Amino acid sequence: MSDQQYRRVQEHVATTSNGFPVLFLGIGLLGLAIWRFAYAITHEQFGSLFLAIGLFVTAILTLVGLFTVQPNEARVLIFFGRYIGTCRTEGFRWGNPFAIKPKVSLRVRNLTSETIKVNDASGSPIEIAAVVVWRVVDTAKAMFDVDIYEHFVSIQVETAVRSLATGHPYDPRDAEGSELSLRGDQEQIAEELKVALQARLKVAGVEVGEARLTHLAYAPEIAQAMLRRQQAQAVVAARRLIVEAAVGMVDHALSELSNQGIVQLDEERKAAMVNNLMVVLTSEQSSAPVLNTGTLYG
Repeated sequence: MSDQQYRRVQEHVATTSNGFPVLFLGIGLLGLAIWRFAYAITHEQFGSLFLAIGLFVTAILTLVGLFTVQPNEARVLIFFGRYIGTCRTEGFRWGNPFAIKPKVSLRVRNLTSETIKVNDASGSPIEIAAVVVWRVVDTAKAMFDVDIYEHFVSIQVETAVRSLATGHPYDPRDAEGSELSLRGDQEQIAEELKVALQARLKVAGVEVGEARLTHLAYAPEIAQAMLRRQQAQAVVAARRLIVEAAVGMVDHALSELSNQGIVQLDEERKAAMVNNLMVVLTSEQSSAPVLNTGTLYG
């Protein structure tokens, strides 16, 4: 895009002054204009009417240039379509009376994005939303480089959240290697979202203070299936732990029987004992003891 089609505007300080002296001056000129007008009418000095009118117009223009700036607020001065500066000095101020002076808030704002449905990196549909803390740091860019900066911020937040969701899997178990997951690496994901938003919103003179996910869940159509998957994975993990513990207990029991010389077991009896102990230790139901009155060999 050429400079003739698009020109970036940089913020600079507007020339303004304390408004109270100008206010007193304007009131004085207005009073003088009224007195001069009345004097000209009563003494039939109609030539003095022009002086009274001139004083009245000057007083009005002087008073029109007055404006106020609240803390964490700025006024952008636009003179017949040309940006002439920004006033950030709080209080009662006076500036060019022919310039319009729209307000731009410099306060910190929160934006909570709408919950959107998108597919994550593994293709699973998820619902995601985020909250973004932001503020305007360059009033000229906010006013002139984008159309409506609040709307621009809202659209870019939704776009960044959507891009973030499609670039990472929801579940840590679906992540490969050092890949981040939306649910398992929330701090890193929040920092990545903040960096992405700052790059997008820099053109609008906006600074991102914080960005964080506020809603993250599987879409309703697959939520039950994913819940069953998580339950199955939890059962498998629990079974693995039980088996590992049972193997350790059986090994310990055989070692103690052998070391203390309580009983000497051949390989067949060891196999039978291991089988019985593993059944007892890994079974979900209580085992009923069976008394063996004979021997293993007949």
